[in-house]
Amino acid sequence: MQNGYNLTGRIGVITGGAQGIGKATAQRFIASGAKVALWDMDKALAEETAKALGAGTIAVQCDVTDETSVAAARDATLKAFGRIDILVNNAGIAGPTTKLWEVKLADLRKTMQVNLEGPFNCCKAVVPGMIKQNYGRIVNVASIAGKEGNPNASAYSASKAAVIGLTKSLGKELAGYDISVNAVTPAAAKTAIFDQITQEHIDFMLSKIPRARFVTVEEVAALITFASSSDCSFTTGQVLDISGGRATY
Repeated sequence: MQNGYNLTGRIGVITGGAQGIGKATAQRFIASGAKVALWDMDKALAEETAKALGAGTIAVQCDVTDETSVAAARDATLKAFGRIDILVNNAGIAGPTTKLWEVKLADLRKTMQVNLEGPFNCCKAVVPGMIKQNYGRIVNVASIAGKEGNPNASAYSASKAAVIGLTKSLGKELAGYDISVNAVTPAAAKTAIFDQITQEHIDFMLSKIPRARFVTVEEVAALITFASSSDCSFTTGQVLDISGGRATY
């Protein structure tokens, strides 16, 4: 039985919302009374997910690395729902899984564009509206890799460490408003991102988790939903761990 969170009347945006952690979070939001805009590159899959979730969900095509696309997605969401109360920056890619000295600079840049510039662009687009209404909840999906640094994943680890830094900085900048900004740092979950990495790297990640299993997307969604609720009113600029005991600090 799920614990209840009250998101009644809230409007949430979830990037990468068509599948995986984003979809699970959207399901939890809807069950908690919110309306949700799924911002995703894959418009067809986002529309399929929105249809499955039912009334109160819309699909918006969005490339988080493109400021113009993000602004258009924001405007479409405002047109549909009137405001944005919650932003979950979930869209991300695995990047190259090889030794640092074998990583192509173009692949590093692509990883940073999606995983860091994406959340930056989305925050920049929606924060002024949150300030105006003096309410907002921002949750950035980072990773345990951003805290510990996974071998053979230097680009991904660096991008997620940067997301943690962004979270702490923005949390302080918005501390004078009823706006919280927090990051979650999951261990690996079985999502489509596994298709981007080697089995060897998957086995390594599992070996590092004391609970000896991968986190479920529903477990991550539960933590995100708390951080997106009005109950999360004092905690800001923080890293909320969900690594199955892997993190040692």
